[in-house]
Amino acid sequence: MSSVETIHVDGEWRAAASGAQREVLDPADAKTLAVVSEGGADDTDAAVAAARRAFDTGAWPRTPVAERAALLRRVAELLVRDREEIALTESRDTGKTLAEGRIDVDCVADAFRYFADLVVGEGAGRVVDAGSATVHSVVVHEPVGVCALITPWNYPLLQASWKIAPALAAGNTFVIKPSEVTPLSTVLLVRLLAEAGLPAGVANLVTGAGDPVGARLSEHPDVDLVSFTGGLTSGVKVAQAAAPSVKKVALELGGKNPNVVFADACATDEDFDTAVDQALNAAFIHSGQVCSAGSRLIVEESVRERFVAELARRAERIKLGRGTEEGVECGPLVSAQQLDKTEAYVASALAEGAALRCGGSQPEPSGVRPAAGYFYSPTVLDNCHRGMKVVREETFGPILTVETFRTEDEAVALANDTEYGLAGAVWTKDAGRARRVAGRLRHGTVWINDFHPYLPQAEWGGFGKSGTGRELGPTGLAEYREAKHIYQNLAPEPVRWFAG
Repeated sequence: MSSVETIHVDGEWRAAASGAQREVLDPADAKTLAVVSEGGADDTDAAVAAARRAFDTGAWPRTPVAERAALLRRVAELLVRDREEIALTESRDTGKTLAEGRIDVDCVADAFRYFADLVVGEGAGRVVDAGSATVHSVVVHEPVGVCALITPWNYPLLQASWKIAPALAAGNTFVIKPSEVTPLSTVLLVRLLAEAGLPAGVANLVTGAGDPVGARLSEHPDVDLVSFTGGLTSGVKVAQAAAPSVKKVALELGGKNPNVVFADACATDEDFDTAVDQALNAAFIHSGQVCSAGSRLIVEESVRERFVAELARRAERIKLGRGTEEGVECGPLVSAQQLDKTEAYVASALAEGAALRCGGSQPEPSGVRPAAGYFYSPTVLDNCHRGMKVVREETFGPILTVETFRTEDEAVALANDTEYGLAGAVWTKDAGRARRVAGRLRHGTVWINDFHPYLPQAEWGGFGKSGTGRELGPTGLAEYREAKHIYQNLAPEPVRWFAG
């Protein structure tokens, strides 16, 4: 990878028109990991123009579905080939463990395979019964056009695939803007698209800041759809910028996700161990920098003290360090800004009356963890309530808050008492209760006796301020399409509506 040519327009790699560059920092030691081009409005306009030409006059939108699907499968094969390199890049750039990076690459390959299979398995359109033997009526689906894809810093590769795979499967062209904090794996993915044979101009990449690159993409009159994954504040700005041109908008804006544990889920030692282990995974995978993190533990009061005590004991033993090192279970936060936010949330929680059960500070340097970097100890805050900022807002850090309940109705009310609605979980041995609670939770994904798994064939997205639209599944493909009704009269004749 060139240190300066990370902008890809019309099949060519180039530096920013202004010559500007940005250092990408290693979150484990705050040292420079790479240097990338810092794109601006001119680079964005050039990328959109290339995507526009490729859509309006290029071959890709008119390429047979089987050929598009074959290219997506080639991309999946290349991801398998380069798994270690890409996983290592993702681990170093985001701070996550290498094991997580490998899983991400595998999931990305699965996404490309899924959308390849989905489009190949479709029919030629939905025939509509017009009530006449002389009328042929069919609804077909066509690509939206030029798509602006804006991805977050926590899962840059995975989130890119959730947008790129369906966009290409549907026949669109696109411009992708990864987070300026973690752009490196997206550069590698765009290189693989070119290697797989994607025509020039179909895939364009601009590395740079949200303002001006993301802002310009959102407002650009030649962009037909903008798909954004990120924070609520930025998502609102994207929607406002897109509104004047009335383009399609899909937003995935995170969540404040409840993990509801009933006492019967802890009835045996084995059940208790599983529920505690899963609560740890829900809250602290990737240092809590997950949109679906189970950052709100809502536990039945009768088991609360035992559950929280064991949870805190295990959280204190989580091994922090550079994600590429052997034995490390959790890496650093992605940036100094994220570290500052985490410290501020914990401070506000303690000021509002939360009880610190573990963590609450940066760890001391050790033989495993580097002396520098954006590390923060996994933190459990007890005695929390909905009036607290740390409970209401998405913290995106290794912070778990604890709330308690006595009845099923109270548990559901607490779980739904949020502006977000991305994901949630319920733990119980009572099958009837599990179905009732899952049905009442106002969240886009609900797990029963599990947390975090997703399937590429199942829709992903949320209610409320967690966003609009869905990714993955058939609906995820539909986001990148327009429906067209074609009505053909096989035996036309005069209507005679007007006498003259």
